[in-house]
Amino acid sequence: MDFSALRKTSKVTTEWTYPQGAALRTGWLRVDAAPDHELYWEEYGKADGEPVMFLHGGPGGACAPVMSRFFDPDRYRVILFDQRGCGKSRPTVAADGPEKALAHNTTDHLVADINALREALGITGKMHVFGGSWGSTLALVYAIRNPDKVASLILRGIFLGAPEDLLYMYQGNAATFETQPYALTEPGAYIAYPDEWKSFVEVIAPEERGDIMGAYKRIFDSNPVTDADRHRQMRAALAWSVWEGTISNMIPADTDPGKFGEAEFALSFAQIEAHFFANALFLKPDEIIDGVTALKGVPVHIVHGRFDQVCPLTQASRLVEALKAAGMPPATYVRTDAGHSAMEGQTVLALTAIMDGLPKI
Repeated sequence: MDFSALRKTSKVTTEWTYPQGAALRTGWLRVDAAPDHELYWEEYGKADGEPVMFLHGGPGGACAPVMSRFFDPDRYRVILFDQRGCGKSRPTVAADGPEKALAHNTTDHLVADINALREALGITGKMHVFGGSWGSTLALVYAIRNPDKVASLILRGIFLGAPEDLLYMYQGNAATFETQPYALTEPGAYIAYPDEWKSFVEVIAPEERGDIMGAYKRIFDSNPVTDADRHRQMRAALAWSVWEGTISNMIPADTDPGKFGEAEFALSFAQIEAHFFANALFLKPDEIIDGVTALKGVPVHIVHGRFDQVCPLTQASRLVEALKAAGMPPATYVRTDAGHSAMEGQTVLALTAIMDGLPKI
């Protein structure tokens, strides 16, 4: 694969190689009962092409049609779907509340959903599995448990979800912020985004900032009765969502947080993330690192932004070392001059080049 074009652009955004096509099909798939979880899915590209299962981030981030543009529509059959509780899947946290949408919503359930969806769509052979951020976590877990169904793994912005990974993003210097707001008392993404960090931290009372994720989770778990309660919960959801959306780009937008600032998106996104993070992603400690030996024979392609503040590059480094130790170095490992977002220029180019260069199934 030729990655020479990467260093020829310093743009944060870039033009896509492939146009935005219309969906071939869309639908809902019921995957559970009580509550009746239904996954919303869309299919793009070539109806009889090589299947690609696209796993979005978050958890709770949902898909968008633009995500189909990493793939040659004359070669690939691309499946986008919204994971439980978010996007157009049903029920959602925003519309139906966390009691319904977070019930039966774990990593095990999401892995089972992928198999249910591939079966419903008639995918009987191997498929490419493409995931970024939390999508990389889910892709790795899926492939470790189902290596016979995976032709290749294409991963962006590796997220392993270890406690220190979450502390870096959400805890930082929050415990000392009240008296030393600009002191670098702990490592964290706040170092590069002090104003945005202030907005995130100040939602939580000073005496609760020793465990800021726990404090946010208590707000999300509360049952709002009054308008003031509902306002507090919405403010927390928006603060959580906008914080991640802002630091996802190496050069954040000045004023517009995009979907991260939309109430419906934020309510689902923030509460699903807090739910998964409070439960250690429903994984055993180091389950992914310890399980990579199961990926023997599955080519792993990794793209990670050097300046990623949501999932620092050290997470990709840990995965690469584990693969090497197992005698399975990554087939591709590209470190772009970018942040976390899949939509930054060099990352778009790298991911598209990998997909263009994969051996055909």
